[in-house]
Amino acid sequence: MIDLLDGVRWRLARTDAGSVLNPGDLPDDLEWIDAVVPGTVAAAHGSSSAASNPDDHDWWFVADVPTGEHRRVRVTFGGIATRAQIWIDGVHRRTVTSMFVPETVDPIDCGTTVAIAVHVESLAAHLKSRRPRGRWRSSLIAAQGLRHERTTMLGRAPVYGPVPIPVGPWRPVSMTPIPDVVRVELSTSVSGTDGIVALRADLNASGVARILIDDNMTGVHTVELGTVEHIDRSVTLPDVELWWPHTHGAPRTYRVALEVDGIVHPMGIVGFRTVDLDRRAGGAALVVNGKTVFCRGGTWTPLDPVRLWSPEEDLRAALEQLRVAGLNMVRVVGTLVYEQPEFWSLCAELGIMVWQDVMFGTVDPPTDETFTAAVDRELEAFADTVAANPALVVVSGGSETQQQPTMMGLAAEDQRITLLDSAVPEFLADRLPGVPYVTSSPSSTQGELHTHVGDGIAHYFGVGGYLRPLSDVRTAGVRFAAECLAFAVPPERAQVEKFFGSAALAGHHPEWKAAVPRDRGSSWDFEDVRDHYARMIFGVDPHLIRRDDAELYLDYGRAAIVEAFTEAFGHWRRASSGCAGALVLTLRDTVPGAGWGIVDTDGVPKAPFYALARASAPVALLLSDNGLDGYSVELVNDGPARAGTLRVVLHTSRGKHEFERAVTVDSSSSIELTVDSVIGTFTDANHAYRFGSRTYSAVTVLFLDDSDVEVTRTTALVGVQSRQNTVGLSATVVETDSGAWSLTVRSDWAAQYVCVDIDGFEASDSWFHLAPNEPRTLTLRSRGASAPRGHVRALNSIERVSVAPKVVSRTS
Repeated sequence: MIDLLDGVRWRLARTDAGSVLNPGDLPDDLEWIDAVVPGTVAAAHGSSSAASNPDDHDWWFVADVPTGEHRRVRVTFGGIATRAQIWIDGVHRRTVTSMFVPETVDPIDCGTTVAIAVHVESLAAHLKSRRPRGRWRSSLIAAQGLRHERTTMLGRAPVYGPVPIPVGPWRPVSMTPIPDVVRVELSTSVSGTDGIVALRADLNASGVARILIDDNMTGVHTVELGTVEHIDRSVTLPDVELWWPHTHGAPRTYRVALEVDGIVHPMGIVGFRTVDLDRRAGGAALVVNGKTVFCRGGTWTPLDPVRLWSPEEDLRAALEQLRVAGLNMVRVVGTLVYEQPEFWSLCAELGIMVWQDVMFGTVDPPTDETFTAAVDRELEAFADTVAANPALVVVSGGSETQQQPTMMGLAAEDQRITLLDSAVPEFLADRLPGVPYVTSSPSSTQGELHTHVGDGIAHYFGVGGYLRPLSDVRTAGVRFAAECLAFAVPPERAQVEKFFGSAALAGHHPEWKAAVPRDRGSSWDFEDVRDHYARMIFGVDPHLIRRDDAELYLDYGRAAIVEAFTEAFGHWRRASSGCAGALVLTLRDTVPGAGWGIVDTDGVPKAPFYALARASAPVALLLSDNGLDGYSVELVNDGPARAGTLRVVLHTSRGKHEFERAVTVDSSSSIELTVDSVIGTFTDANHAYRFGSRTYSAVTVLFLDDSDVEVTRTTALVGVQSRQNTVGLSATVVETDSGAWSLTVRSDWAAQYVCVDIDGFEASDSWFHLAPNEPRTLTLRSRGASAPRGHVRALNSIERVSVAPKVVSRTS
């Protein structure tokens, strides 16, 4: 459908709060700048100080739209942050009170041009009015009056970094002829082997209609409706293919369209799947199509936290990166914003599950009718976006909406929220049937306090902000971590140089510290947390190292976080752990620097990304040091049943010893063995008994398929690794016949946390242990560079190995 606003120039101007209420009264001497819509005041002004605190001012977005031959149109505003007045041709048409609710103005009888003016009002001025206080205060934000506003905490909660407050039309604005289809509701269900599509729609006028369902493979299923004005029809498709998360099967989707008088109107992408949240015995296990799925991924942040809108190709790249890493779930957090439609279509296509919070976070929501009505409209808009999308698997009442009052000492009866206890679940049962609902993230299952991590949905920061030892992962009994493992994660070396000039700024400079997350009002930040674990794991003093070698300081921090991720996910994914999933906080940074993200703002993976990817692969080996019982290894398999060989390699100073056992692992299952049972004799492989000097320097376990092809491997280094001049690293890079690049790395001695640092390329793995004389061949994917150049280094070696095509040299 034609959009008359395509290519139209938008302009933006600032006025004092409340000084101009009608677009006809705007002064002639206002300073106007060009604006991008969808976008925000900050996106238009860039780094200009004019938008340093946009909530303090009023803002005017205006556009003059040529209409051509069209004389009756509809204008749709996808979302305006936050309070605004909409004027069209000098007539006031709508009042906006929520950034999450779209507004549609129609019909508009127009001439050759339509003048649109959006007056965004100062939210700071609104917050000055006296309104009832909540039962508790939010620790996330300073302005407690925000509990009355339907807006994001992005830019208002310091923990998300120095991002600007979003103000303006952050979702698309369109002007179209009045469409044939004016209202659509879609849902799907599964009955036996059949898939059922339920479609309700209102047409602008009676027309000859039919439903088209394209399975993208065998053809189009057509249902003739005749001449209709209202549609309420269910269509049964026999023997449908189910949608699966990509780790467990194919994410099968279908396209639904409605043809009216010969014109096809796409209704969206749908899928068929069943989903349940098994909360028996204090657990929280997601069951998709009858199979329990271990959920791994993280919390999602907008790729562009300034504009809050991303091109589809950018979203695809970010989501495909997660998919390739074996991650299968993202959580859209209740303190941020609902995502754009393209995000949902891509998640369905790529087989990535979505946990969606309603946009509540830490505050006590009001109970008045006006506020409740705004939330109802918000939920309707959300349902219109995601209805029948198979990627949506959980809806939560918000982020820390129950944990916050619990931590403030309120009794359970005093912290009940009617919206979350009844209004939201009743709405979901009507519009999004079959989608599990939890009242909040975190929330208990068996009546424990919502702060208890061993009951229901947890936010686990025992390892992390609360400085618990790594062993706490094994004793905490986490059943599902909807947030976990928050650290100030340094970007990789080249990215640090790009963002800050050098590593010399790390740990102390204001520019660096601005990006480091800090809980509001705390005396510490998450860089202090990282330093704590570097000290605890490696026995070094990070502050002294930073004085002498800032890059080494960051490497110790990176390695400490990798160690924490490896220990946590290596335990949680085991069948015996009782844990059904874990989502890291967060997947991506909002600003350049050492943020929570495991990917930086450019989309470049950071060190823990690789650890999470290794533990998340559909077929993975999880190696655990069990003290006097030696090592145990669990082979986890999300896909179809597999048979093959488990090979254990013990590395000594003189060579290596190999042991094998034939194994079979069922579909969506795992098997656990002790390394000693594979070897068959006592070896003290992990040097737990300490009968004399250490015998082995490393242990590698591999799984080979029935064709003797390696599927996956894992390596553990035995004992403390001292830093030395060299471990004999070498690296060779080769261009394949297809134009791709591969890198082979080996070492003479055990190499601890090998980092593949190639400018302009992304390695298939990095920050891994390398056993002696055991080469690893990696693939290199270009991020714009023509040939790989950089180096390979290990944490326990001073030497770095330079990498360049057909050249291998060593520099200290």
